[in-house]
Amino acid sequence: MRDRLGIYIHIPFCVSKCSYCDFYSIAGGKQRMPDYQSALLSHISESAEAIESYEIDSIYIGGGTPSCYGAKRIVEILDELKRIGNVRLDSEITVEVNPDTTKLEELKLLRSEGVNRLSIGVQSANNDILKIIGRRHNFRQAEIAVDTAREAGFENVSLDLIYGLPSQTRGDWADTLSRALELHPEHLSCYGLKLEEGTPMYRSYLGSPLIPDEDEQADMYLYTVDTLAHYGLKQYEISNFAIPGYESRHNLKYWQLGDYMGFGPGAHSCAGGVRYSYVRDLDRYVSAVVGDSMIIDEYEQIVPIQKATEYLMLGMRTTHGISEKEYHRIYRSDWEPIEETFELFERKGWAERDGERWHLTPAGFLISNVLINAVLEAQTGAKVENNPWMRDAFRQEKKQELPQGEYERFTSVYKDKLN
Repeated sequence: MRDRLGIYIHIPFCVSKCSYCDFYSIAGGKQRMPDYQSALLSHISESAEAIESYEIDSIYIGGGTPSCYGAKRIVEILDELKRIGNVRLDSEITVEVNPDTTKLEELKLLRSEGVNRLSIGVQSANNDILKIIGRRHNFRQAEIAVDTAREAGFENVSLDLIYGLPSQTRGDWADTLSRALELHPEHLSCYGLKLEEGTPMYRSYLGSPLIPDEDEQADMYLYTVDTLAHYGLKQYEISNFAIPGYESRHNLKYWQLGDYMGFGPGAHSCAGGVRYSYVRDLDRYVSAVVGDSMIIDEYEQIVPIQKATEYLMLGMRTTHGISEKEYHRIYRSDWEPIEETFELFERKGWAERDGERWHLTPAGFLISNVLINAVLEAQTGAKVENNPWMRDAFRQEKKQELPQGEYERFTSVYKDKLN
């Protein structure tokens, strides 16, 4: 039986850039889309040998703004994956769309070709706030986009929302949640604003009293958890909520250490014990596909100790949590310090045990970075103290840059890992 694989396709085009976004994308660029499509299809085709050893059970087309790229191009990408891969009939296939670029005929075409999940970037129900953060749509357009998705036959719709935005009050956020719930989404992603260095909002709002402080954002977050649970959307990851059965299978693959391959500038992959990413530049990516330059930006071979660490880091982001049995399946090490740390969290109300599994509570998710670091320190201290021979393995955890001219060597190692 083949292992399962997720595919991520990055569409690096937007009509305009939002002021908070640090994902790699370019505004406009319509004239560059044909060349990018050609390079993307060639890259997927060249990767056929690696893909064929898996069954593809999730495909996620993100960006950027895939809905401004055109449904016909997206269908071509899906057709290429179906041609060379083993795309399961029950695969989850997601496309991100923005309300201002959502068209009924385009959605009907996507739905007829197997796309069964839409992720709509709504962000806020407050039109003034939408303008502040550089969104091109208003909330009425978001409502129409959801109605259009339903008319096109989509029964799995996710909405993206952001709290902690400039001048946003708790009442504003409560109104956004209420109006989003009236659209009856199967899934909601609710992210706290993070000011990313290099973005316009970072320059304008870092340290500004217009940004809700930590206590206000914490109140918004806890209100979100309680409100969505009341309406049947269960939290399954720090920022993600779904009607049971509608959790994002593709995103769960990331959090549960599944294999995935990405295509496009800046896309990341993790498969066969190797993690790597591609150059974060459209022109360099297109040039690299035809062999004129290096396509790999970073790579690393994942040693068992690192995989165990990632199991803890990612598992603690989910309500499914972690267990000693799963941890030992990945790496044989002393579990007791980790258990003792979670028992301390439990006394503080930050974690709880469900049978043999530990997971954070909503209060724990609020300080998840601190708690995850505490668990990793407990894990690391135990390993170094009890297993001095592992010091060399620890040194391998740092990312390595792929040396110039080493692409062929990397490719051969990667293929060996998959076969």
